Amino acid sequence: MIENFTLCITTYNRISELKFTLAHLNAINILSGLRCVICDDGSTDETSEFLMKNYPRIELIRHDKNKGLIQSRNELFKLVTTEYAIFIDDDSHFLTPPDFEKICNYFRVKSNCAVLGFRIFWGLNQPNNYESHEEIQRMKSFVGCGHLWRMSAWNEIPDYPEWYKFYGEEDYASFNLFKRNWEIHYFPEILVHHRVDVSSRKKNLDYTARNRRALRAGWSNYLLFYPIKLIPRKLGSSIWGQLRDKVFKGDLKVWFAVIFALYDLIRNNLSLLKNVNRLTNDQYDDYRMIADTKIYWVPKN
Repeated sequence: MIENFTLCITTYNRISELKFTLAHLNAINILSGLRCVICDDGSTDETSEFLMKNYPRIELIRHDKNKGLIQSRNELFKLVTTEYAIFIDDDSHFLTPPDFEKICNYFRVKSNCAVLGFRIFWGLNQPNNYESHEEIQRMKSFVGCGHLWRMSAWNEIPDYPEWYKFYGEEDYASFNLFKRNWEIHYFPEILVHHRVDVSSRKKNLDYTARNRRALRAGWSNYLLFYPIKLIPRKLGSSIWGQLRDKVFKGDLKVWFAVIFALYDLIRNNLSLLKNVNRLTNDQYDDYRMIADTKIYWVPKN
């Protein structure tokens, strides 16, 4: 069954994180039988040299310059020749490994399932327990740091929009899948540890850039997919929420993120118009009824 899967990872100047992830994949005996493709997106920390020396079986794409996460993922998709593709981030690893036979059987039974979104734990340290009583269910979208694609579904929709750069590509795909009657399912049996301290990101130098990209992508998805009559209210509500909950409470970096994101929307107007795939009012109502995306899993004490 493992021969039906390709593992895809993008990385950029995070060699220590990548070393940890690959060592863990080795420890759970996945790398020995699973095809793995890694895109080194212009790293300057000798990531490619490390991979070629220590993991010669891994297929490596190497960019001379950083092109962004989304373009890198699009390139990885083009190299997948297997029936399924698993995507994890370079700072993520499996706490409960995939059961490849069970996944294949699930996709055979659920013939309209395009993506499995894994259970994600965010934090620098592992959770105290992995137990979960959650059940498989349909949800709106998925989390990029741990998910699995049926490639026949991916091949039916447009590539991720590379001008998003970072953030929002999952929702872009989810709307396109919904329009084609594909579903996204939450698959809690697979637990992924995303080694990120979300609360500390405010202190990072890229905090404003991250917020700018997240807002730009979210608002672009409104313009591309939402019924026209809803766009002013959704966009206005989002902007007001950023001001009320962040800027007015002293987070002035978000103010600059809002301004730059609005500028990006105007600048990318032609790209938006060429990619419009709007939901009808009835489709939007149906989409709203789907369970929200499960992003942060918290273990019970």
